[in-house]
Amino acid sequence: MYDYLIVGAGLYGAVCARQLTDAGKKVLVIDKRSHIAGNVYTEKMEGINVHIYGAHIFHTNNKSVWEYVNRFSVFNRFTNSPVANYKGELYSLPFNMYTFNKMWGVVTPEEAAAKIEEQRKAAGIDNPQNLEEQAISLVGTDIYEKLIKGYTQKQWGRPCEDLPAFIIKRLPVRLTFDNNYFNALYQGIPVGGYTKMVESMLDGIEVRLDTDYFANKAELDSQADKVIYTGPIDAYFDYKLGNLEYRSVRFETEVLDKPNFQGNAAVNYTDADTPWTRIIEHKWFEFGKDEDGNDLPKTVISREYSSEWKLGDEPYYPVNDEKNGKLYADYKVLADKETKVIFGGRLGEYKYYDMDQVIAVALDKAAELLKA
Repeated sequence: MYDYLIVGAGLYGAVCARQLTDAGKKVLVIDKRSHIAGNVYTEKMEGINVHIYGAHIFHTNNKSVWEYVNRFSVFNRFTNSPVANYKGELYSLPFNMYTFNKMWGVVTPEEAAAKIEEQRKAAGIDNPQNLEEQAISLVGTDIYEKLIKGYTQKQWGRPCEDLPAFIIKRLPVRLTFDNNYFNALYQGIPVGGYTKMVESMLDGIEVRLDTDYFANKAELDSQADKVIYTGPIDAYFDYKLGNLEYRSVRFETEVLDKPNFQGNAAVNYTDADTPWTRIIEHKWFEFGKDEDGNDLPKTVISREYSSEWKLGDEPYYPVNDEKNGKLYADYKVLADKETKVIFGGRLGEYKYYDMDQVIAVALDKAAELLKA
């Protein structure tokens, strides 16, 4: 018998497992995949820690979360400074004075602000009602057309005027020469990769991989007093109220026999005609060197393609519009009636979380369970 069965060996499950085990609880972690770490899983290729399910850069302003993850890994000083490629024109991201100078030739913050205001007024936007209007009000028409519109429509599979305004509000806009995308107090990549970090979190805890929870649900449930479920909430209830919608991502990863492909970890392709949204060159997350500080002679790149999710695909981003919000609320009513099961994480709560947020809510949930 176990005190807790944890379904999912990603960050939420691993943090809960660590905290509960350290408090003396007997824990079993299962995952349907053949590896731990969920979507932050990294795999070594040619000496490079490859982010198999897309780029993950740890960033937080939460000191307690930063101290927590540093128990399990040393972090390097990687700073996320992506580049936008629009038909061969390169622009700095996030939008900052380098971007505005390249786009308009302006050299002072006042000139940049005036140009944005001029284009906002010309578009007649006072109260943005959708993503397109919100973007133009933030950065003007030129930047919207070149660096936002095509990329966003590829990412979400919907016209920008059909997307809610709040999505673009997360995008930093700075009237300074600052290429640090996140601008967080703490930022970096775990040395040795995320898999190594999660291995350390799960040290001494029983983990069963290639284990499908739903195929063995009755037997697994009978072995534990409580279940922490981190999978899709609609899947738990066999989609009986309907499917929640997600965006999914497909990756084409290849090893190249050259030391440098694009000179940066992330390059976004913002025109509508390029089928992929971005290319990740994984070695630059660790400055092009192996763990001993040696230069790596080859490189590994991943092209990312965004797609509409369908059953059988890996869900990545919840589509948090009004329709899906209402459906999730209906599933939440069912979840709250479950006396043995705790639903948590990005899929269990149908909510977009950054990594530090996942860790924070998992720590809170574990503390709450231990007080009960």
